[in-house]
Amino acid sequence: MTTGERTPKDTPGSKTTREKLEELHRLKEAAMLGGGVKRIEVQHKKGKLTARERIDLLLDPGTFNELDMFVTHRSTDFGLEEQIIPGDGVVTGYGQIDGRLVYVFSQDFTVFGGSLSEAHSEKICKIMDHAMKNGAPVIGLNDSGGARIQEGVVSLGAYADIFLRNTLASGVVPQISAIMGPCAGGAVYSPAITDFIFMVEQTSYMFVTGPNVLKTVTHEDVTFEELGGAMVHNSKSGVAHFSCPGEPDCIRMIRQLMSYIPSNNLEDTPRVTPKDSPTRAEESLNSIIPDNPNKPYDIKTVITYIVDDAEFFEVQEYFATNIVIGFARLNGRSVGIVAQQPGALAGVLDINSSDKAARFVRFCDCFNIPIITFVDVPGFLPGLGQEHNGIIRHGAKLLYAYCEATVPKITVITRKAYGGAYDVMNSKHVRGDLNYAWPTAEIAVMGAEGAVNILFKDELDKAADPELRRKELIAEYTEKFANPYIAAARGYVDEVIEPRFTRAKLITGLEMLKNKRDTNPPKKHGNVPL
Repeated sequence: MTTGERTPKDTPGSKTTREKLEELHRLKEAAMLGGGVKRIEVQHKKGKLTARERIDLLLDPGTFNELDMFVTHRSTDFGLEEQIIPGDGVVTGYGQIDGRLVYVFSQDFTVFGGSLSEAHSEKICKIMDHAMKNGAPVIGLNDSGGARIQEGVVSLGAYADIFLRNTLASGVVPQISAIMGPCAGGAVYSPAITDFIFMVEQTSYMFVTGPNVLKTVTHEDVTFEELGGAMVHNSKSGVAHFSCPGEPDCIRMIRQLMSYIPSNNLEDTPRVTPKDSPTRAEESLNSIIPDNPNKPYDIKTVITYIVDDAEFFEVQEYFATNIVIGFARLNGRSVGIVAQQPGALAGVLDINSSDKAARFVRFCDCFNIPIITFVDVPGFLPGLGQEHNGIIRHGAKLLYAYCEATVPKITVITRKAYGGAYDVMNSKHVRGDLNYAWPTAEIAVMGAEGAVNILFKDELDKAADPELRRKELIAEYTEKFANPYIAAARGYVDEVIEPRFTRAKLITGLEMLKNKRDTNPPKKHGNVPL
């Protein structure tokens, strides 16, 4: 250095290192406050957490690493140049859940109502790109008024940028959406593409068209809750998968769901050290099926008797209750379960139950989760409404999903397996790996009464006492066909088992299938009957 030159710290107007650090801290504090103390208070009064409080609950303590804290919008119309808030209404980054990497974005309703701008979208897209490259789940905590109107078509394009990434990530990494407040218009389609949607009762809602527009256009007068509340989408539309009493419950359930699923499509499911004995026999299963074939029983009781520690994490509990889906563990290994519920519509397959089960089967297949199927199905639901609304097309979705799936697939027929529904429910003919039946299983084209009415119509017409003869023929048909042994003789059922040993059979079967490799013919993709 020559004489007279100044060092950087001596330059007039320059900041010292300490001053620069102080400036960083000030900027961080401003970003952490989001829309400010008053708006945070309003958020709390609504019973809602802030974007950052949600992340703190979701992730393991001390693991969150925020990205793009200082990003701001670049808009100058409608006075937006006077409203510059660091972060621009969404907190993004990565952290851990039970020690596993996850990416997260959490929309901040205190900043522009959580509305989506170009910069807001770019932040979300960045973490989604990271998730794809690094093979980790994406969790979105949605609380947004929709597109930022001031940005016009730019905000619409920004949504599409997210939709594209949702689609490309589908089947590569798990995507989970939590609706923690409003989610309206085009904003609903990002969660709709993701794998699971959680909603919070009384504080979250989803709809394409809001109540005010409905009242104007269709003259329907409905509240936000009636139109798109948590229970509406959990019980009627089937859009959502979980309904939670409050935000802490919602976040706890997301962490619980994460414990059952792998981080990406190349990993196996997480395993835990089981407390439950793999050879445990459950004596009560031997008597759980009623002697009267028309009497219902609770398939959830069957499931909890069989799985580890009676823990069953049900998915879409309130929608299409005639079929049950969810996650459990067998000897510490995560499995997906699909089961008819005889206590609801006698366990028939209809439009909604077919859709519900088909998407779940496809999720499990995407992420290497073995599928256990419990069958007690009298067939497809008859009726003009079902036929006109496409039961053929919807039932074909479930058939397609099972045929396409290459993960280990084990079936247990507990009672009825009639007609085409027998084929659909992971029969041996659609690549079921192991197909078990209980002695109470009835595998036939249809029930005895219907079969007798068709097969012996002429005889019954001529009989001296048609009702007596019908009862005799029904008893004969039941004795001959309403059992699992004809199917077992053909090899369609691998083994008829005592119900009490079902747990052990499933566990040994999964162990046998743990290195299963099966493929579908090379193709761009199939054309599922949507």
